[in-house]
Amino acid sequence: MSCENYNRIKFKTMKKIIFLVLFSISSILVKSQVPMPALIGYWHNWSATDAPYIQLDQISSSYNLVEVAFAVPTSTTDMTMTFVPEVVTQQQLITSIQSLQSQSKKVLISIGGATTSIDLTTSVNKSAFITSMTNLINTYGFDGIDIDIENGNSIYIIGGGTIAAPANTAMINLIDAIKQIMAAYRLTHTQKLILTMAPETAYVQGGQSAFGNNWGGYLPIIDALRDSLDILQVQLYNSGTMYGIDGGIYTQGTADFIVAMTEATIHGFSTAGGAFSGLPASKVAVGLPACPNAAGGGYMDTATVYAAMKYLLGSGPKPGSYTLVQSGGYPNLRGMMTWSINWDAVSTCATSYEYARNYERIFGASVSINDPIVASTGLALFPNPADDFIQIHTGSSPSNHQLIEIFNSQGEVVIRKYASEEFETINVAELSEGIYFVWNMGKSCKFVKK
Repeated sequence: MSCENYNRIKFKTMKKIIFLVLFSISSILVKSQVPMPALIGYWHNWSATDAPYIQLDQISSSYNLVEVAFAVPTSTTDMTMTFVPEVVTQQQLITSIQSLQSQSKKVLISIGGATTSIDLTTSVNKSAFITSMTNLINTYGFDGIDIDIENGNSIYIIGGGTIAAPANTAMINLIDAIKQIMAAYRLTHTQKLILTMAPETAYVQGGQSAFGNNWGGYLPIIDALRDSLDILQVQLYNSGTMYGIDGGIYTQGTADFIVAMTEATIHGFSTAGGAFSGLPASKVAVGLPACPNAAGGGYMDTATVYAAMKYLLGSGPKPGSYTLVQSGGYPNLRGMMTWSINWDAVSTCATSYEYARNYERIFGASVSINDPIVASTGLALFPNPADDFIQIHTGSSPSNHQLIEIFNSQGEVVIRKYASEEFETINVAELSEGIYFVWNMGKSCKFVKK
């Protein structure tokens, strides 16, 4: 064989090896990629009267990151974490998880919840936690874990130390346990385990008020795991008032609260335990209740959420008194989270999948007649084309007060009102010429303004 032929064959072989290596790397990156933008929803592993059980693979397709609630310890003293499907068999749930994953959606197991206490004060408990969580992840094929530890836990109690150097043994053990779980997953799966956190506002933004007890209690955890953390989704509900980084006090249930609390996590702030360096906007999602009954307080209607999110994303006017520190907002904000998918699905608390539809309006490039918001039929509107007024047949009695929303071709809400008549008349005189979409109680239609 000539040197020329040998070199040609060698070059072809090297190209093939390089291609295979690059293909493998790209496959790993694609498989481990967190959705962008993300609609994150908690899914109940139980049935409740007001928020019934839904088969996991039958939830709204808008949700692309699902947090399964919850993994809990065997007892108050045994930190062997358990998760048992309550309505379906283990294999049926695994099959449903795989179905979502085949659609490029991610399914995580959430740890804790509002009523579960987790004790990692001892090395025995820490070891049981690591082993059992690893087993749960591998058994069900979860893509990641979510830390939603809320209930009076020693894990987030500040009893000295700083953000950079916590003194709480349980907190230090949790941080190390998560690192070990993630390292083991990467070795066995050749990809990153997704990590999210859903602390309450007191545990994060509350650090501006005080750094002690539970105030600012998640800040050392977030800081220690910031390189591994994919999404921080602070619960902007059940909160009361909190300081913004401008020194103002903001109340839950307002557009200002969404904007001020979200920018605080991105920009960072000072505490008595040291400075908290903010996270990239791409690691931050806005957490809100899906409907009024899903939380004790903090629910906001779709128009308020829409206005706040558009301002945060840099594509809408300021909705309140809070002014963003960063002009132009944060276009790469990761997305939105809700408690919960089950609450979003019911029509007795708000309109069915109201939260998911609002997310689509906020992050969608435009609304088309193929979009789920306007895909359904049956809404009668006349005249079409329209001049100064349109009349919509809602099919409702005056006492129902059904929400009517009109969108322009960019997916922006231009008119929003509640129907009080079976034939509702709406003034559209101020709308410019163009195509518009009307949505009411799952029904929709398109009209032309001339």
